[in-house]
Amino acid sequence: MCGIAGICLLNNSGEISLEVLRRMTAALHHRGPDEAGIYLDHQVGLGHARLSIIDLSSGCQPIHNEDETLWIIYNGEVYNYVELKQELVEKGYSFYTTSDTEVVLQLYQEEGPDCLERLNGQFAMAIWDAKKQELFLARDRVGIRPLHYTIQNNALIFSSEIKSIFMVESVPREIDPIAMDQIFTFWTTLPGYTIFKNIHELPPGHYLKLSKGQIIVKRYWDFPLYPRYEHWDLSPYELSEQIRQLLLEAVRIRLRADVTVGSYLSGGLDSSGVTSLIVNNFNSEACTFGIRFEEEAFDEGDHQNRMVSFLKVNHREVHAHNKKIGSVFPEVVWHTEKPLLRTAPVPLFLLSRLVRENSLKVVLTGEGADEVFGGYNIFREAKVRRFWAKQPHSDRRSALIDTLYPYIFKNPRLQRSLHSFFSRGLNQIDDPFFSHLIRWENTSNIKKFFSQELQTQIGAYNGYEQLRQSLPAAYDQWDGLSQAQYLEIVLFLSNYLLSSQGDRMAMGNSVEIRLPFLDPNLMEFMGRVPSRWKILGLNEKHILKKSFTPLLPEEIIRRAKHPYRAPIKHSLLNENACAYTKEMLSESMLKKAGLFKADKVNLLIRKMLKVDQSREIDDMALVGILSSQLVYQQFVANFPHQFPRAISLDLVVDRRKTRSSTLIKLKRKN
Repeated sequence: MCGIAGICLLNNSGEISLEVLRRMTAALHHRGPDEAGIYLDHQVGLGHARLSIIDLSSGCQPIHNEDETLWIIYNGEVYNYVELKQELVEKGYSFYTTSDTEVVLQLYQEEGPDCLERLNGQFAMAIWDAKKQELFLARDRVGIRPLHYTIQNNALIFSSEIKSIFMVESVPREIDPIAMDQIFTFWTTLPGYTIFKNIHELPPGHYLKLSKGQIIVKRYWDFPLYPRYEHWDLSPYELSEQIRQLLLEAVRIRLRADVTVGSYLSGGLDSSGVTSLIVNNFNSEACTFGIRFEEEAFDEGDHQNRMVSFLKVNHREVHAHNKKIGSVFPEVVWHTEKPLLRTAPVPLFLLSRLVRENSLKVVLTGEGADEVFGGYNIFREAKVRRFWAKQPHSDRRSALIDTLYPYIFKNPRLQRSLHSFFSRGLNQIDDPFFSHLIRWENTSNIKKFFSQELQTQIGAYNGYEQLRQSLPAAYDQWDGLSQAQYLEIVLFLSNYLLSSQGDRMAMGNSVEIRLPFLDPNLMEFMGRVPSRWKILGLNEKHILKKSFTPLLPEEIIRRAKHPYRAPIKHSLLNENACAYTKEMLSESMLKKAGLFKADKVNLLIRKMLKVDQSREIDDMALVGILSSQLVYQQFVANFPHQFPRAISLDLVVDRRKTRSSTLIKLKRKN
């Protein structure tokens, strides 16, 4: 995987600095430590930091077409590039590299933006058409790879990460109050927003075109969900057979690389299934990686060990001790570039570091299975609550909630509290947000810590209404599970899971993750699978379990889902983390940032220090407030416009003085 950055003038006035492009590219060095290249003309500047995975010797970017009128910088992999290349060769195209990037460029030359529908992969790209003077930006279907942009001083400035955009010193760095409201409601920003004012994220499944000073942003894909009358009329056996074959193909093409590919292995159904497909069909000596926790409530070590023994893989573990989580948290926030409500990204950052320490660059993971196959408790909660709403006074129906959280309902006090929590909104089953609304309202309680100034800036803004306006036209035709899946995918998956727990944590250590469960062919197929086969009764991911039954031990198939979490209070309020926690949450720092009420934050910390086990909402508040303070400190108050690490450019294409290219190829000094 790689990092891309660039500047494009909206008209012919102005000048693009080579030094600024170099700084923007240097800020992405962690995403691409192997090579760096720049293209520059009077209208556009493109920078690329490369993590070499396919075509190690000749894939340095920017890459051009045959007559050098098209130039591409690319972050990602297109797994079906072999088949696409053969089509293009048959049409007369020739190639000077063996990379998938050049295939994408030639396909764009052949088909224009329609080429995106042909790509099976994960990507963010920029293509410059020097002849038409057009810039084309695009992002993959579900947003596995990031792409941000802003319009400042008569120029469009874009990059994989926001810190690279901030290398342009004239770009303002301000926290966006509306984004704060969104994060402390939905856990993340709505599509297109970032935590910073006037810094946008190109939404998943969209492309942007800049031509003659005009910018258009257009959707080319949306998650495929269908009404009941368009669902497959197949038996569970037929469905499971097809799903297994689709997954096998998804894994096969995601193993295409010129480097060793490993796999994450948590001991859960999803990663165990992916690893089993690898071991049984492609690499019997696969390298796997897992996380261990010191607290039993978070640890899945026994199940990991069972799968390691069953598959006989070469397994390595990282021990995410509480103190380690706390000490690494600021570094994680630097990479996520947004406030968090969980510490869960930190162990994944440590895990990708372990991968890199073992000289691997690529791993397959199980992300996406819960969203696509119906694995989250929030889906089952909504199903129970819809059933409960038909007889809201029924004790037997309300008791079904107990089965979702048996470890919580052993405590009578918590049982009464959670029954009260889940009984809210039972008269709102027609609300398009029925599945998520009580969760969002619960998260919104943290906004009581917002400063008066921040609340005033937010004003009457209503994130629910904005989200309602963005729902697809067919949304009302979908069943309850499909609606819940859509909300979980466009918000939690694309804007949080694939970003804060996915790309950012892996690329922080120069590691690429690949996600077979988000293969577009598999997602298209699952969009037509009836909901009853996704969650059978209250058995989550029923059809996926059936698909994996021939491959996995019964205990892995039958085990209850173990939600991935990480310790919060004992990680952030201990002697290792206390120094920066105290500083960031001090009255002076809170007033400087102006985001939270210092007195209320102080009361929260004092309350949490008095108890061994804090409430979930207090944990979320602690993480949210601390990470917001870190974002302010790292990106607004104390942003480094000059990184200590300088980069060596392996390729420079400077066309400012002449219409023909001046190519300077430099060999990096060892």
